[in-house]
Amino acid sequence: MTSVVTELAVPRRRSNRKLRRRWLVWAGVIFAMIVLCLPGLWVVLTAFRPNVEVLARPTIWLPQNPTLENFLKIFGLLPQVQEGLPVGQYFLNSLVISVTSTVVAVLIGMAGGYAFARFRFPGKSTLFIAFMLSRSVPGVALSLPLFILWSRVGLIDTPLGLIIVYLAINIPFTIWLTDGFFRQIPVELSEAAMIDGCSRWQAFWRVEFPLAKSGLASAAIFAFLTSWNEYALASQLTRTTASKTMPVGLMDFTAQFTVDWTGMSAMAVLIIIPALILTFIVQKHLIAGLTFGGVKG
Repeated sequence: MTSVVTELAVPRRRSNRKLRRRWLVWAGVIFAMIVLCLPGLWVVLTAFRPNVEVLARPTIWLPQNPTLENFLKIFGLLPQVQEGLPVGQYFLNSLVISVTSTVVAVLIGMAGGYAFARFRFPGKSTLFIAFMLSRSVPGVALSLPLFILWSRVGLIDTPLGLIIVYLAINIPFTIWLTDGFFRQIPVELSEAAMIDGCSRWQAFWRVEFPLAKSGLASAAIFAFLTSWNEYALASQLTRTTASKTMPVGLMDFTAQFTVDWTGMSAMAVLIIIPALILTFIVQKHLIAGLTFGGVKG
């Protein structure tokens, strides 16, 4: 009788341990999410509160008098504000630079990833490692050499200068990402298509490209967010309204002795919104692309 009770108790103990581990994992995930989301939530709350509440002591955690004046102020739509910031120009610059660099990086990265996944050529491994090592160099470490080089070739304070920089940042990552996606697609599919009369290009476009579409969407969203949110290099390579991006425009709210926290937070919200909208639109493809390489049929 005792042995039977002991045998029944062992599975219960194991299930209790698994349950405790699961609860600990979930508690850790929730804690990490709170730590990650609190700064962003604080920025959003600050964007909708008056400056008096931001500077109040003790701290006012939730807006007592929510307002849209901070957004109207940065656009110069308040009577007491003579002139707002060129937010529209900053937004247009960011959009042109981010979209252009993303499209070109995905096209080149797709071709490079396909070549690494499907073909054999001399120096293939060395070249791939070189691409990955170039991606590991911090962008800040390149700011001074890029500033000197761009000054000599006349690319300082131009959108083209930033586009080239972001291409150099995004192409190695896109190649690495798309290479993994194309390796997961059986080569027999394209071979069967070519046996049926398709050319190499037709086999790629009609068979392999549709299967890799989710992976390319993932690469595109990562490249876009990298270009859209980048600040360190953009702050060094841009000077005027004609080329400044949204993150660089945040510094317009700082003066020698003061910082306009409410205006800065309002503009930060404007920076976040397009990224959230784009992520929401491609959410289905993004999730499929991120899990594509980890699932085997």
